[in-house]
Amino acid sequence: MPISRPIEPLVATDDELRAALEDAFLPALLPALAQATGDFSILRESLRPPGVAPGVQQGGMTPAQQAEAKEVAFEALKRLRDGQVSGEVPVEEALLRITAWMTGSPVSEDYVPLLLEELAPEGQDPRAPAWRKDPSVPFSVIIIGAGMSGILAGIRLKQAGIPFTILEKNHDIGGTWLENTYPGARVDVSNAFYSYSFAQKNDWPTHYSTQPVLLEYFQECAREFGVREHVQFNTEVTLLQWDEDRAEWVVHVRRADGTEEELRANAVISAVGQLNRPKIPDIPGLERFRGPQFHSARWDHSVDLAGKRVAVIGTGASAAQFIPEVAKVAGEVTIFQRTPNWYVPVPHYHDEVPAGLRWLFTHVPHYAHWYRFWLFWNTTDGLLAAAKVDPNWPDKSRSVGPENENLRQLLTAYLQMQFADRPDLLPKVMPDYPPAAKRLILDNGIWAATLKRPNVRLITDKIREVTEAGVVTADGTLYEADVLIYGTGFQASKFLTPMRVLGRGGKDLHREWDGDARAYLGITVPGFPNFFMLYGPNTNIVVNGSIIYFSECEVQYVMGCLKMLFDRGERALDVRKDVHDAYNERIDRGNLERVWGVATVNSWYRNEKGRSAQNWPFNLIEYWQQTREPNPDDYEFIRQPALAGGD
Repeated sequence: MPISRPIEPLVATDDELRAALEDAFLPALLPALAQATGDFSILRESLRPPGVAPGVQQGGMTPAQQAEAKEVAFEALKRLRDGQVSGEVPVEEALLRITAWMTGSPVSEDYVPLLLEELAPEGQDPRAPAWRKDPSVPFSVIIIGAGMSGILAGIRLKQAGIPFTILEKNHDIGGTWLENTYPGARVDVSNAFYSYSFAQKNDWPTHYSTQPVLLEYFQECAREFGVREHVQFNTEVTLLQWDEDRAEWVVHVRRADGTEEELRANAVISAVGQLNRPKIPDIPGLERFRGPQFHSARWDHSVDLAGKRVAVIGTGASAAQFIPEVAKVAGEVTIFQRTPNWYVPVPHYHDEVPAGLRWLFTHVPHYAHWYRFWLFWNTTDGLLAAAKVDPNWPDKSRSVGPENENLRQLLTAYLQMQFADRPDLLPKVMPDYPPAAKRLILDNGIWAATLKRPNVRLITDKIREVTEAGVVTADGTLYEADVLIYGTGFQASKFLTPMRVLGRGGKDLHREWDGDARAYLGITVPGFPNFFMLYGPNTNIVVNGSIIYFSECEVQYVMGCLKMLFDRGERALDVRKDVHDAYNERIDRGNLERVWGVATVNSWYRNEKGRSAQNWPFNLIEYWQQTREPNPDDYEFIRQPALAGGD
């Protein structure tokens, strides 16, 4: 079944059109109809949405605007249905006219290539390499990881005619969405944006898809684009070693049966990401607990929680999703919270995509693409301004600037409303640190409803130890439990672990990093030629955008690096140390201007050195600009004349 399906004929009665319009997202429907009909009078200034964040209903359009927009859309849909249109407008012209309407000002033509890439018109893939490797040039790539980024890298390499192998430690494709099968697992970015630009679906069942739906999507992409047959499953990489004599990588792997093997490749792409190694809390006595215990990312489905006393340690993003599901079946749930979260109200977080909206996506040309574009445009900056540090802000313990304070007040009001009937719980759930200092969690009211259940209790006392019978807090209270679940996140700062990476001169990457990972553009590191990382240091996004957008930018850059090698007749490239260092100095300055860089609250956004090695501090467009095409001046090139013409 293809991912991107053709638009179906628009056959419907007037009543059916009006019914579908009740579910329409109007700020994207009007542009789609303008392009499809060639009638740009549809985009009236009086109907222009204010351009606020995408979580606001109908882009902030007033009820009067919405009513007028539905009438305009209805007339346009009838003309489209009846063939009474002047013809479609070329996509570039439509893009300039529509974005000017959406944003209220002309868009710089410098941004047109980016916007075309994100719009990804039907049947087009602007980010696909427009070149192919000369078959006579011997060159192969090993990709580590068959998750979202690894699949993407495989698709692009295949399109460029570059031989590749994907090594995957698990038994199947999917990465995060294969491993995290806990109850309630779902994405916290709208699926119109949390999907490949070139593989859009118009039939997502919910706005924010659940784990099984996402797993099916990525596995389907791997099949449809011919990547799956390149994957070696149950194969874990233990060591990468640069062979200077041959200018290639030796990749040491361990198979499922314990046998070890050496593979070779001219380049290696690490697609293992940041959130792939569970973090188990350092609490005395964990080994003494007599019942089942497991981490959310390694959920033990053989354990029946029905009627059991379940203790959950941690209340991070994963815990906020699985605790409500566990509470529905467990006899008793005791939650041990170290730090409360800020919750962002998204009323439709668990909702299905309305039938009318799905119908319009399926029958109106360009609609799904303009819907994605709307999300992109409104998340290029997102809440970035609310994360900005004002150096003159007097007290940075609770907020770091005026916009951040406004956000704190909004989110505070939401919690106060949710827990108005439970004054005993409100102090426990109210954060005392600035919002966006750690991960914000989407919520549709389910967190408050769960904590108010009679079988749920929230404990904020510090844990002293775990015994055979349960969890003991600092005051000596024993909370008995039958099952222990860790919702304690991942070892995000320990990039590339547990594998070793040895570069030029035997340089050990982990020793070089010393617990403080850095890379140029999050992709390349000095002394490690032809070694590329996806979702590497400082490529995590906090309050804007989708990680898939970043992966697409990163893979485009890696493909540019490979093309640069082929065009120059070189064997390998190695980023210059001065370029790498200057870039990271700028990243560090940028992160210190964001709330997560200065707040003292515990968070995986900072490593053991206290530095943010995870986060990208700028907007999405800036990363695209920096990764669109590599600069040869940033690199030292390595030749291997002894092997010229052979391998």
